[in-house]
Amino acid sequence: MAGEFVPDEVLVTVDGDAGAVQQIAASFGLEVRSQRQSRLLGTTLVRFGIPDGRPVGAVLAQLAADGRTLRREPNHIYSLQQAAGIVNYAFERIQLDNKQASGENVRIAVIDTGIDDTNPALSGVIADQFDAMPNVPVEKRDHGTSVDGLIAGVGALEGMAPGARIYHARAFEDGRSTMDVILSALDWAADQNVSIINMSFVGPKNDLLATACRNARGLGIILVAAAGNNGPKAPYGYPAAYDGVIAVTATDAKDGLMQQANRGAYVFISAPGVEMVAPSGAGSDVVTGTSFAAAIVSGAIANLIHASPERSADDIEKALAVTARDLGPKGRDNDFGYGLLDTKAAANK
Repeated sequence: MAGEFVPDEVLVTVDGDAGAVQQIAASFGLEVRSQRQSRLLGTTLVRFGIPDGRPVGAVLAQLAADGRTLRREPNHIYSLQQAAGIVNYAFERIQLDNKQASGENVRIAVIDTGIDDTNPALSGVIADQFDAMPNVPVEKRDHGTSVDGLIAGVGALEGMAPGARIYHARAFEDGRSTMDVILSALDWAADQNVSIINMSFVGPKNDLLATACRNARGLGIILVAAAGNNGPKAPYGYPAAYDGVIAVTATDAKDGLMQQANRGAYVFISAPGVEMVAPSGAGSDVVTGTSFAAAIVSGAIANLIHASPERSADDIEKALAVTARDLGPKGRDNDFGYGLLDTKAAANK
């Protein structure tokens, strides 16, 4: 099994009611740690605990023999993608006039850390919040504050899509989260009738996440994700590498690729994400990472939706691809994808 996961838990979708869940737990010597109906998975998602130290792989193999279990996966761990003047250079690089930029009333979900909603750049920006891990105290707020601010910040630290409405799901603490928490945040986001979901995190391949992303895209939601900061030899990063997800890599002020960016055929588009000034905590900071490049793309897409609300997710994705400014080898490549985002050209396509 690839990737890091919680060593004493498995995630299972179950065909049956609460009684069936308890029967499965009893049959296989498991604990029911949580269960809920998932909109995006279309079934009951159960987080089973393994109290006796059996390996996750062995438990998954045992569960596969029970017809009531539809899908069985490790509870994979995912991580945020942050590498360690005031007018953001991204506007110029992606051909977006900051005086005309607007994502007014476009609804965008962000799945990230908690935020500092007292930061002036987020004043009036946050439409609603959801805590997918309510039993874990909120200690880290910088990453989520930066992502929200780059998308739709106001004032001196104006984001790409001022006027957009951010629906913020806190699903990370200390830079990490688990599959069950992320799925809870995705379900909540889908229920908010958003047009875009920004996912500035990376982890291993997981069939439950793939299904949730596929079904969210089926609802017409545009999914934007960080390609990853784990270097050119790193494995593909998910959810970015799933079909229907726009995988974003990061470039600097001179359109050079961020050195620690992931590479691969899944990389879709490039956007500024190196040494960006962004809101952070109660103030601001200089941030780097594909997390922040993803936020730039989400904000740019909000501009396209605001200008032409009738455009479909497929149409917008195609426009981004054919209008991107080619970087690196001719055509789509594993470093820059289709090239540097060109918002103006995509709007006119």
